[in-house]
Amino acid sequence: MSPRGVTWRRRRAEDVTSRKQDKSIMSRVRPLSRLFLPSPFPKHSSFFHLNYSRIPISASHSTIAANMSNEWTKKTFTLNTGAKMPAVGLGTWQSKPNEVRDAVKSALLAGYRHIDTALAYGNEAEVGQGIKDSGVPREEIWITTKLDNPWHKRVEEGINSSLKDLQTDYVDLYLMHWPSSTDPADLKKHYPDWNFVDTWRELQKLPASGRVKNIGVSNFAIKNLEILLKDESCKTVPAVNQIELHPNNPSPKLVDYCKEKGIHCTAYSCLGSTNSPLANDEVLKKIAEGKGKSTAQVLLMWGLQRGTSVIPKSVTASRIEANFQLDGWSLSDDEMKQLSSRPDRFKVCGDAWLPVKVFFGDDE
Repeated sequence: MSPRGVTWRRRRAEDVTSRKQDKSIMSRVRPLSRLFLPSPFPKHSSFFHLNYSRIPISASHSTIAANMSNEWTKKTFTLNTGAKMPAVGLGTWQSKPNEVRDAVKSALLAGYRHIDTALAYGNEAEVGQGIKDSGVPREEIWITTKLDNPWHKRVEEGINSSLKDLQTDYVDLYLMHWPSSTDPADLKKHYPDWNFVDTWRELQKLPASGRVKNIGVSNFAIKNLEILLKDESCKTVPAVNQIELHPNNPSPKLVDYCKEKGIHCTAYSCLGSTNSPLANDEVLKKIAEGKGKSTAQVLLMWGLQRGTSVIPKSVTASRIEANFQLDGWSLSDDEMKQLSSRPDRFKVCGDAWLPVKVFFGDDE
């Protein structure tokens, strides 16, 4: 996700209508698993994997939790490529300069094996240094980064820039940050001759190069996913859609749509924000108190039990560690329902700063 008003560096400058149509789309799709072997993450046997697509959509949250064995910090989600992505990661959006390096190192030493960043955040170099400082082998770490809006016509340059700053030969997941190809000469304008379908066509070429193991999207609503999947040039279904998800923005229709299409959802801003209704939500506080957990831990568990990976952001070592204390407990179906039924709606990240609208209210 990109913050409203983010300083862009010039250098960094309806559901498918029938089953028949769905089959037509899938006949064009080329599984990425045929192009490359999944990354060796994780090597150690303490991690276990769950193919979430095998759990019925109608399954209760407690059933899902039982399938996870309550060992969330050691769990991975199986993507449509066969790759295994750690369920809990460290987010780095809006982290202050010179803080990300230590945060990444602290997270990896605490047991995290999933780090999320983006070219637009301006901190990929710090992330790369933090990974190096941790001493954790690269093959044990899942790195996600994202293509910046002004780089949609320069996908090759974008990924090479990220790899250089991250000090790595490959990333595990490369996302199109927003469905908006912004003109770097005027960030309030959209390229007239280029859209996200064109960008996806170029992204599909990357896995064969070995520099990218999986490709996906971020901030894609149902409307834009349909446009992408219906296009003849779409040969690869996105492995992931990274979207804002928390009890004040649960987006059930979008999450279910992605699940139906085999697209895993990663939740960003999963803790809401300091000015969101969640900060003073009495139901959330009561559930947390009853569990002997923090409200942040409860929010993360809510996201995990919905079948989404979570990437909480923090630069404080104690909070980073606390956010990883998710093993051995779960939320009941009633508690999940209470959290999913919060009356207030609030988005941390809107689309008013973009030259095109990307959120359409089709997620509720």
